[in-house]
Amino acid sequence: MAERKTLIGVYKADGGILGELSYVLGHLVGLKDCSLCDITHSPLKKKAGFKDFEKKLLTEKNMDIKLVHMNHRSEAELAASKGREPCVLLQYEDGSISMFLDAVELKAAGGNVGSFEKLVESRLDIYL
Repeated sequence: MAERKTLIGVYKADGGILGELSYVLGHLVGLKDCSLCDITHSPLKKKAGFKDFEKKLLTEKNMDIKLVHMNHRSEAELAASKGREPCVLLQYEDGSISMFLDAVELKAAGGNVGSFEKLVESRLDIYL
């Protein structure tokens, strides 16, 4: 059971060396795209602005952000997100999970952490 609400970002990519390599190569040639990846990471590492947002959510809302690749989802995460990647799920204190932001909303953020932050905060105002 979760102790607090958690946002779970689900990438539209597999993790691990082969998954990461497949995504990077596919992205370079235009065959693979993940708008959540664009929000959270620069080509080489997690964006500083996203790290700052993670800290802000924890201190101001007592919420964690968990980021998972498609092949690393729990059964509950898979049930809530299969075929809807990339997305952000909301896990409640009781462990239940619901869709929080879908692929269309993530795409609209345009890879911008600030836009993503505004979207999350406006949605939290509805959910919480």
